[in-house]
Amino acid sequence: MPRPPNANVISGKWLFKNKLNPDGTLERRKARWVVRGFSQRPGLDFHQTFSPVVRPATIRTVLHLTTTRRWPVNQLDVKNAFLHGDLAKRIYYHQPAGFIDSSRPDHVCLLIKSLYGLKQAPRAWFQRLSTHLRGMGFAATCSDSSLFVYSHGAQTAYLLIYVDDIIPTA
Repeated sequence: MPRPPNANVISGKWLFKNKLNPDGTLERRKARWVVRGFSQRPGLDFHQTFSPVVRPATIRTVLHLTTTRRWPVNQLDVKNAFLHGDLAKRIYYHQPAGFIDSSRPDHVCLLIKSLYGLKQAPRAWFQRLSTHLRGMGFAATCSDSSLFVYSHGAQTAYLLIYVDDIIPTA
């Protein structure tokens, strides 16, 4: 799309990384496009960036419960979590190097989902996850907004959320 007037257009860059096997041999090469969120303007491009994380005291309390009740404890890591967040503000970025449309080199891209590097990416991810969990019947506790509890009769489940890591137990 053509560059909107008075819009802050952020740039980005490619990050390349070699993923290695435990023995040090090359497993695969990874490439990721990240935006330069440091050029975002507070109040215009984003309002809040804080993403709640579970408190250490909450972790200890839930682990104590799991031990006394002999519940299994697991750990999940959400891959590419920050790419799943929905954006509340319009964010424009320059076309990525190597993918510039030669017929429209001055056009910009409009983000629908968050990208790595955005100031609001962690918060957008947490809001999307918490909305989904509430839809499943989980409720965030008043004492810690990163502890979600599901209760149905005698059945109880706890989810501890720490950015893109989840510890479920029931």
